[in-house]
Amino acid sequence: MILFSSRSVVLSVYYPQIFLILTSGSYLALSSVVALGANIICNKIPGLAPRQRAICQSRPDAIIVIGEGAQMGINECQYQFRYGRWNCSALGERTVFGQELRVGSREAAFTYAITAAGVAHAVTSACSQGNLSNCGCDREKQGYYNQEEGWKWGGCSADVKYGIEFSRRFVDAREIRKNARRLMNLHNNEAGRKALEDRMKLECKCHGVSGSCTTKTCWTTLPKFREIGYILKEKYNDAVHVEVVRANRLRQPTFLKVKKTRSYQKPMETDLVYIERSPNYCEEDSSTGSVGTQGRLCNRTSPHADGCDLLCCGRGYNTHQYTKVWQCNCKFHWCCFVKCNTCSERTEVFTCK
Repeated sequence: MILFSSRSVVLSVYYPQIFLILTSGSYLALSSVVALGANIICNKIPGLAPRQRAICQSRPDAIIVIGEGAQMGINECQYQFRYGRWNCSALGERTVFGQELRVGSREAAFTYAITAAGVAHAVTSACSQGNLSNCGCDREKQGYYNQEEGWKWGGCSADVKYGIEFSRRFVDAREIRKNARRLMNLHNNEAGRKALEDRMKLECKCHGVSGSCTTKTCWTTLPKFREIGYILKEKYNDAVHVEVVRANRLRQPTFLKVKKTRSYQKPMETDLVYIERSPNYCEEDSSTGSVGTQGRLCNRTSPHADGCDLLCCGRGYNTHQYTKVWQCNCKFHWCCFVKCNTCSERTEVFTCK
């Protein structure tokens, strides 16, 4: 699984002088990246598989977009799991590449899917905006006319096929070990990209006298990434427990099948799959990627995952009282000032022991 940090993090770690340019308000142009030298940049990024490093060197303009897409996936993961015991907080911390979850759990399935989808989304968007070389709008749709429905392709259709293929070539290149986890990761990568492809939207513009819409021009657009996050979260809830089927001769993992079935039933391509049950994530454990729930804010009255009973794993919680102060009842007086009262209230927050 690739987990780049954002553009600023990538470049501030290795090229602080470029980071200063970025923070001053300028945009890092392709020429700046190329000027640094693809070999220098790509050799400085830790954790790249050989095929990923080769892609980085041949397409240095794309490496920043890939990083932004992976960071978008991490951010969405943290949003979707913000109330859970596992809140995706360990991904992308302190390093350019986030740590892989060692347990082949539902949580690992989600992180792979959302990251692969994020890279595909970012690459597709960059192509549509003209920010990447060798790609642009979807040429297959240009000029085609749908006579039955009275509309034709026009505008700039997002080339999601290109984005998905680029994500497949780069993200999947990290899976080099021939084991069950590789099959699981590749399946979830593809499920994430499939969720993006299936949610592409059709937008149209009417033409005709006074907006009569005698003809329409239509194009495809990317969905909001938050929508992909919700879809993959539902698939996480319904994730399928699978096991590996090995070839008779070399005993190498060949494909995945649904566990506890006598037949060789394969999971659907849109399913998220896992090979190991999830730890409870109550205590800190680096071997499972758990940061524990100690110190997490909880809701004392909620019966759901964010409630103190569940989130704190039965350890109890601490109560913190403080006074919240803010300006209120503000009124504009002629001329010309605003007068406000100072309001305050005593409030409590609860954190897990």
